[in-house]
Amino acid sequence: MSKITEFPKNLLRPVGIFLTQKLKSLRINRKRIASDDPFNNKTRDLESAAIDTEAEEQFEHARIVAIKRELNEKAKQIKKALVRVKEGKYGICENCLKMIDTDRLAIYPEATLCASCSKKKEK
Repeated sequence: MSKITEFPKNLLRPVGIFLTQKLKSLRINRKRIASDDPFNNKTRDLESAAIDTEAEEQFEHARIVAIKRELNEKAKQIKKALVRVKEGKYGICENCLKMIDTDRLAIYPEATLCASCSKKKEK
């Protein structure tokens, strides 16, 4: 049985710090986005709202829900990558156990799948 390649912990420490900062930034953005949601406005008056105002608020709410969903998914992926950093498995595809291309990790540091496995998963 072949040993799975692991990155040295001293190389993973800066990656963990970077991902942790990225996660904190996402949390701040989620709060900011949530505060922009017109449906969170306590003084919102549905009775006297004009139809176009109501439609605009509906659209803005839907946009914010989509952004929050995307931010939540991104946070989930970053947390998953942080676990892999702690386990010493960062940079190793969780599916095929091959090294994830460094160019992919540079662009998408929270990647836990290699490009090939990611494409298979999307299908």
